[in-house]
Amino acid sequence: MSSNNGETKSGPLELSEVLYIETKDGGELPFEVVGILEDPDDGASYAVLMHEPQDDEAESEFIVTDLEGNLLEDDTLAQEILDEFLVFAEEAGEEGGDS
Repeated sequence: MSSNNGETKSGPLELSEVLYIETKDGGELPFEVVGILEDPDDGASYAVLMHEPQDDEAESEFIVTDLEGNLLEDDTLAQEILDEFLVFAEEAGEEGGDS
């Protein structure tokens, strides 16, 4: 799986930006940046991207990248970042906030 947004990227990812991720079968799926998190320990920042399938029965898919759009190779770290994002999003939704 590789990322390709169809243009040369200059600078870090931003919220609402869309990356197209190539699938194993040669297709592409659009993933939108829905969150950017910073690790308070080392200062590294990560982007959480979501793909919403057209099929109402299918679940949304998430991926985690660095701010340049490169998929994280450390699955454990990626899962920790995603879990933190989902908790944050759930809490923001419960409070009625827009974050």
